[in-house]
Amino acid sequence: MADQDPQQPNQPFNPQDLTQQFEQLLRTRRLNALTDRTRSRHSSHSSPHASPTPSRHSSRHAPHPPPRSTHDSSSILPTYSSLRNMPKIPSPPQDPQSLRFRNQLLTLSHGPVKYENPGLLDEALAVIPLDRIYGEAEDESQLLQATAASMGPNVKPEWGYQDCVIRALLKWFKDTFFTFVNNPPCPACASPTVALGMTPATQDEAARGAARVELYRCAETNCRAFERFPRYGDVWALLQTRRGRCGEWANCFTMLCRAVGGRVRWVWNAEDHVWTEVYSEQQKRWIHVDCCEGAWDNPRLYAEADGATDVTRRYVRNASKHGLDRNRCPEEVLVWITDEIKKLRRENMAKDDRRRVIMEDHREEKELRGYVVRALAAEIGRINLSDQVSSPGDEQKIPGRVSGTQAWREARGEAGNGSQPDDERTRREG
Repeated sequence: MADQDPQQPNQPFNPQDLTQQFEQLLRTRRLNALTDRTRSRHSSHSSPHASPTPSRHSSRHAPHPPPRSTHDSSSILPTYSSLRNMPKIPSPPQDPQSLRFRNQLLTLSHGPVKYENPGLLDEALAVIPLDRIYGEAEDESQLLQATAASMGPNVKPEWGYQDCVIRALLKWFKDTFFTFVNNPPCPACASPTVALGMTPATQDEAARGAARVELYRCAETNCRAFERFPRYGDVWALLQTRRGRCGEWANCFTMLCRAVGGRVRWVWNAEDHVWTEVYSEQQKRWIHVDCCEGAWDNPRLYAEADGATDVTRRYVRNASKHGLDRNRCPEEVLVWITDEIKKLRRENMAKDDRRRVIMEDHREEKELRGYVVRALAAEIGRINLSDQVSSPGDEQKIPGRVSGTQAWREARGEAGNGSQPDDERTRREG
């Protein structure tokens, strides 16, 4: 009887160990890169009149040297997409592009501040059917409590009462209150219209926050009437028109969530989409809410189909597959800008409130890092289990967006699995 080969034990694969080794390797390389960068700064300060001609010694201390390794660096050099999730040292913006991006983020951060206007909140509460919303929330909350009680004495309901209020508000807002507009109908005969481009805003439209106005003309030859579509940014105007695209939807819905007592975030994405996040006291985390799609806690919808925080990792779980390098400012500069906005928004907070949101920041950072770790573990698992060929049906089916026409969603690459936009950067940038 032949001896069994001791080199081929049938041991179960443990992706967690490989993940930890991979993270340690990235930390080491990141530390080496920062060390070399620091040395290059010291070298440049100590010899300010050195010749700009590169030499053998100066090239060793270039501003962005490759990580040290005993192997071929071209084959194992980590990509920027993998390093982007490592801890960054905040750096103030200095180049013109980063300064412009900082000014843009500061301007965007002023939008949600308007939701605290007492008169606007009263106006919002006047249009919400509160009895219906609170009644539906109470019914769902009791059902969740009964379900949790049936599973054991120490099981908590998945969502709290305030979460149920937002969920009921989401359903009413999408099904009843707001209307999604592609091309507005003709005002004279209600026929379809054809886009003609942009037109200057009137004085009244500009006063209500319409920075852009789209112009349309009736497609019927016997009508040919014109229709203006102002893209209002003022929430009070949106309470009157009750129509728009994702920008108007998210702006109005986020303010309504604030009116019923929710803690909200207005999430801006450089790929031309915005949505809402609401803080759940029950789960102690921020919940993704997209009123256009009627989506609740489904942050992977886009990637696979108090202050400011970079929440990219919640929505782009696999940076190497669904993300591109940032093209508006470096990662370190973005960290500095978000910290600056947080400081501005929290400087007048009470001490206890400031301590509370700082603890929430720590929990959220742990949550976002967890997404990256799980994505790395899954990727390593797929690499090491390549002998197990998966069938096409094994891939998770992502339905994609539901708002807008099918042609419009396909052009943006948001129609679900297999959908690709005309421009790949449009889907992955930012």
